[in-house]
Amino acid sequence: MIVQASKVLLKDIRLFAYHGVLPQERVVGAYFILNIAIDTDFSRAMETDELEGTISYAEAYDVVKAEMAVPSKLLEHVAGRICKALLHRFPTAQAIHLEILKENPPMGADCAGAGVVVEVNRFIG
Repeated sequence: MIVQASKVLLKDIRLFAYHGVLPQERVVGAYFILNIAIDTDFSRAMETDELEGTISYAEAYDVVKAEMAVPSKLLEHVAGRICKALLHRFPTAQAIHLEILKENPPMGADCAGAGVVVEVNRFIG
């Protein structure tokens, strides 16, 4: 069997954090929803049933939670920090797809959320 692609997913993580351009946003906080896909070759884990052959989604969650706890003005900055931290913590991560949405953003719009999406690759080529 040839594995063409494999990803570890964390879907609809909901965290309370203090991000926003307005000073009040960094005081009162808001809920954020995150979706993350980490490209990694977990074919070894498929064969061995051992955690060492993949990325622990519990450890990935801990990395995300720690970065979300650091207040920032821009979600772009938060996204960059999360991606860097995940790539640093997991050397087998080849790429990351990350979505961050702020629930009920203070912009006078009736929307479920507003945020950013980024895809980063460890390697160029």
